[in-house]
Amino acid sequence: MARIILVSNRLSVSVQRRKGRLEFAQSMGGLATGLSSLEGDREKLWIGWSGLPSEEQLPDESRELENELRDHYNSIPVSLCTEDLNRFYFGFCNNVIWPLFHYFPTYANYDENLWESYRDVNHRYMEKVLTVAEPGDLLWVHDYQLMLLPRMLRDAIPDARIGFFLHIPFPSYEVFRLLPWRHELLNGLLGADLIGFHTYDYARHFISSARRLLGIEDTAGYIRFRKRMCKVDVFPMGIDYEKYSGALEQPKIQRERERAVATLRGRKVVLSVDRLDYTKGIPQRLRAFDRFLERNPQAWGKVVLLLIVVPSRTRVPRYRSLKREVDELVSSINGRYGTIDWEPVRYFYRPFPYDRLTALYGLADVMLVTPLRDGMNLVAKEFVATRAHDEHAGVLILSETAGAAKELGEALLINPNSIEEIAVAIETALSMDPEERAERNTLMRERLSRYDIRYWARDFLEKLNTVVELQKQQLARQIDDRIRRTLTERYRSARRRLLLLDYDGTLVPLSANPDRARPDPELIEVLRSLAAQEGTEVVISSGRGRSRLAGWFGELPVSLIARHGVWLKRHGQEWRLIEPLNGEWKEILRPMLELHRDRTPGSSIEEGEYSMAWYYRKTEPELAAVRVSELKDTLYSLTRDLGLEVIEGNKFLEIKHMNVHKGRAVAHWLDQDSWDFLLAAGDDQTDEAMFTSLPEHGVSIKIGQAISNAGYFIESPEALRALLQEWSA
Repeated sequence: MARIILVSNRLSVSVQRRKGRLEFAQSMGGLATGLSSLEGDREKLWIGWSGLPSEEQLPDESRELENELRDHYNSIPVSLCTEDLNRFYFGFCNNVIWPLFHYFPTYANYDENLWESYRDVNHRYMEKVLTVAEPGDLLWVHDYQLMLLPRMLRDAIPDARIGFFLHIPFPSYEVFRLLPWRHELLNGLLGADLIGFHTYDYARHFISSARRLLGIEDTAGYIRFRKRMCKVDVFPMGIDYEKYSGALEQPKIQRERERAVATLRGRKVVLSVDRLDYTKGIPQRLRAFDRFLERNPQAWGKVVLLLIVVPSRTRVPRYRSLKREVDELVSSINGRYGTIDWEPVRYFYRPFPYDRLTALYGLADVMLVTPLRDGMNLVAKEFVATRAHDEHAGVLILSETAGAAKELGEALLINPNSIEEIAVAIETALSMDPEERAERNTLMRERLSRYDIRYWARDFLEKLNTVVELQKQQLARQIDDRIRRTLTERYRSARRRLLLLDYDGTLVPLSANPDRARPDPELIEVLRSLAAQEGTEVVISSGRGRSRLAGWFGELPVSLIARHGVWLKRHGQEWRLIEPLNGEWKEILRPMLELHRDRTPGSSIEEGEYSMAWYYRKTEPELAAVRVSELKDTLYSLTRDLGLEVIEGNKFLEIKHMNVHKGRAVAHWLDQDSWDFLLAAGDDQTDEAMFTSLPEHGVSIKIGQAISNAGYFIESPEALRALLQEWSA
């Protein structure tokens, strides 16, 4: 079975020098746990920095380090020096991407030198991957430090299976666009086959940025970029549920819990655990606890806040300033409310080991998790899981801007910027009825137990394989020279030929102004030559009206289908309706379409006798996405009982009779004659009925790549025209 090569900024094992010797410690983090649960016969290889700067390694230690990591930890170290760390990690990663992606744009330092270091280090990771990668390996790249790496790997190994997962938020377009190197990062990420995010919001923000900055569209999360298709999807990261759900039964943790209970003397416990970072909202949390005490004098002496702050980036001025602010707030609260035997805030500026921290999870009455912005926040999930067998489980207060809030909706969700809201939530949590606490926690635990870290890892890798298999299927259906020759031979040997050709996006590229998408002289000549061949009938099928099609093609010996199948015109005959129809329903729907036209600059309405369409090709993409969703929901409810359907094409919505479509119109030609060669070509959803209506020997071609019933794909209208031009010769 193929290997999994995991590429992350840090390895799953850290290396330190103590007393002149190298010491290796295996990480207990979520990634290591999740991947260790995969198939036992599947080799896993980790690539990343070991934690020891290259200049701190003695001359003979470098090879010893590499051998030890490879032989005992399946890990390959990337060499980084202190200058790399200062410019790449502390510089660009944590002084540009981190603040910007967490919605602190004023903290970002857009230094070109830092960007160059970020690009160079990503390239170094790529070179290390290339030294070990083998055909068939699955490459899984992680997090914001390596967002250029997927494209670098794709360029170096075009057929590689590449996944990428972002563990922090992806910001909205309005924030992401501030980054001077935004195009480069998007291009880097789109080198992956599968791009994963914690929440739907993050995925939506990424797709929005790709649409607005690169001009690409998505279909159900599938994006076509540089002749490849990648998938954007959501994978909320879980925890090692079993590890935490049974933790309180372990003797060592029980002893830690008993010691903590003894020091607390029966007081209610509000627990807060965070790394020192401006995104975590620690000052706001302290001010909210201050407000809680101010509002609830009866809680004095009876409630204590255990504040655990893990040191982080202590050399960075902004973090030193944050540390001073936290120190001052703790001193202020304790000075105002504390007594000789009660300290309202017990403040610990150090990391807690697993046993001690889990023991605190097990006794906390309230868990306070209120980051201003967080990709996921696994602490909230660990707390809920730890109390799996505890009938007195505490209450989780969770920021609505943490990724975990999307899964833990039974927590008390708060706005982390509202001091008053957090204070009220603490009151509510401490006074909550035991039955309500149990009900809330039970629902959250059941959810966490199902989608744990192992499920998360398997889910991502299975989806990656699915995407790659879909790409292979589409590649096999891509019209290459061999398929082109086969189709040409079939065409030329046939006596009776039917060519069913969509117009916009198929014979001509889509235009922001549909009125300007006139057929050029070259296209007219190709169609004329094809239609003049003995035994060949050319049918142009379009959503446009009769007068426009007749004006463009009336002088050619071709047949026409207008309004996606409402009107038919065989060459030499008059227009006729596919069946008796009425348009009275338009009076009901017209006001709704006009309202959306007026509210959406750049949109327009095109009305036929028996259909209506709302076009938004000129509309700003983000606004269009919102308006399309709104209008579809409204139209679906209004058309349900009118025998109508709403179809979504390439930048338009059309309302028409349910049983009238291109497929039914095509059946008219299939019933009239016998054809040796049948071709249907189209570019959007309206053409799928045409594809499925063809008999088994028919040839269907989709322009571009997307999920389709078509038998073949061709990259562009220009490529299809070249094929038709060859046949017309």
